[in-house]
Amino acid sequence: MCRIFQLAALGTLLAATASADVIVLSFDGLQDDEAVLDYYNGGYGSKGSGPGPGDGITFTSNGTAYISINNGGTGQFAGTPVGDTAFTFLTGDTATMNVPAGFTTGFSFYYSEVFNSETIYIWSGLNATGTLLATVPLPITPSEQGSNPACSNADDTFCPFFALGVTFVGTAESVDFSGAEGQVAFDDITLGSDTPGVPEPAAFISLGFGLASLLVFSGRQRKLQQGWWTPGSMSRRLRPRPCVSL
Repeated sequence: MCRIFQLAALGTLLAATASADVIVLSFDGLQDDEAVLDYYNGGYGSKGSGPGPGDGITFTSNGTAYISINNGGTGQFAGTPVGDTAFTFLTGDTATMNVPAGFTTGFSFYYSEVFNSETIYIWSGLNATGTLLATVPLPITPSEQGSNPACSNADDTFCPFFALGVTFVGTAESVDFSGAEGQVAFDDITLGSDTPGVPEPAAFISLGFGLASLLVFSGRQRKLQQGWWTPGSMSRRLRPRPCVSL
């Protein structure tokens, strides 16, 4: 029983650590047609929404959240994976997401792009400077307006959304969206993974089984080293031992 409690505590700690390495931006706390600005830096959007999560992420002034027209907003999209808000960069000015603390491993998102194939760029420095770590082409996605139940409204132009991600080596501090202004809708922009959204629980379940096997094996090894039939060993096995926390 002691091993089970130890395993549960270790599994919880590892899961929390792994989750903390991944940041998911859903934009659902913002209003319709609201510039994100410092919302994900513990600040506010252009219409006063916030304070938002303190993820240390900022957007240039044309990075804007929209609520779907089906949910009372003006966004011509539907089929977002979670919630009713999507994100785009309006044309003009720069189009950058800055992450001064940096992020590693991967970058991903859900998107809908029905007109032009475009590109975004991941850089090692702020404001699209430094070393180019990855290039992410955005292929045109099919518009299923009228043929998909999730895209039944006449204004559901950007629908459905598709997952896209990339891995890279190094630490990124900015993402340049200047090649994707005004013609693409994003959701669940994810830093730290090439798969958008929250990390899968299945990964932690597999990790738990692996840890359990390791603990069982180590326990058997100790018994073999101590000797099974040493004097008093049976009475020692029958007495419960105190559980020591990890």
